[in-house]
Amino acid sequence: MRLEVRPFETAHIADAGRLLAARHRAGRAIEPALDPAYEDPAGAAREIEALLAREGTAGVAATRKGTLVGYLLGTPGDKALWGANMWIESAGHAVLEADTVRDLYAAIAGSWVADGRVQHYAIVPAADRPLVDAWFSVEFGQQHLLAIREAPGPSFAPTPRAGVSVRRAEERDIEALADLELVLPAHLRGSPVFSSMASSTRDEARTELERDIHDPRLTFSVAEHDGRVIGTSLACSIDVSSMYRGLLRPIDAGLLAYAAVFPEARGLGAGGLLGETVLAWARDAGYRWVAVDWRSGNLEAGRAWTRLGFRPTFRRLHRAIV
Repeated sequence: MRLEVRPFETAHIADAGRLLAARHRAGRAIEPALDPAYEDPAGAAREIEALLAREGTAGVAATRKGTLVGYLLGTPGDKALWGANMWIESAGHAVLEADTVRDLYAAIAGSWVADGRVQHYAIVPAADRPLVDAWFSVEFGQQHLLAIREAPGPSFAPTPRAGVSVRRAEERDIEALADLELVLPAHLRGSPVFSSMASSTRDEARTELERDIHDPRLTFSVAEHDGRVIGTSLACSIDVSSMYRGLLRPIDAGLLAYAAVFPEARGLGAGGLLGETVLAWARDAGYRWVAVDWRSGNLEAGRAWTRLGFRPTFRRLHRAIV
């Protein structure tokens, strides 16, 4: 049957909500930490309405014999952060058959490129292999991973590393923490990530830390070796994060928001110990789940968090048209 693609209209919202709810229901069957509210077509439709309310959002709908079988919405993001861009958010696409997303993207991407928006991003459920493959087939690649695991049980304790200890950060650690704030951005600017995103200066990081270290929502830890701070981690509720919103946000989860170890101190096990400390913190704080995210090209982070049992929930895909 012939696929018809036309501009997305408000009349499509209810049917699009049913498609999105079905996709989310299938995702929750694999990863139950995701929010069940979006299994309800009305809840899913509200996420689509919220996207349509954002300035610059536009999209396309695919029908067969008058029945909606897929939709795709593009939303412009911050140009200073993402370049001349369009985002297909987690609620910005759903299809009855994975292949349909290729036709939807083909139908709308030309207008984005004609408008000079050549950086395209798509948030895709990690476990939906046919859908991921469909995006890959229109020249997207994986850039970022969101992942989750269960909080550990009562018998869990961080494994000691020789000569390395972890404690709660204090005001006396601010200078070391300011230096560590620069470590991850510098690492991501290198190979194979080559991130071009701007980072804070040391003075800006120090000013933020002087405020944030007293914020009761944030838990800073430091790793020490021979009496010197060599690494840090930051833990908080998932609700504090602006990245985890809508369908991306798991329920009842703590977040491993940041971790860094000075390059000269890598290999001592401090990163793993800091990660395990966050797992124990999440359990003790009463969370059921722990979330983390990382750039796909950050090999060290990917290996560390995979070893700790984190499973991908969503993949951020990217295509640069040059």
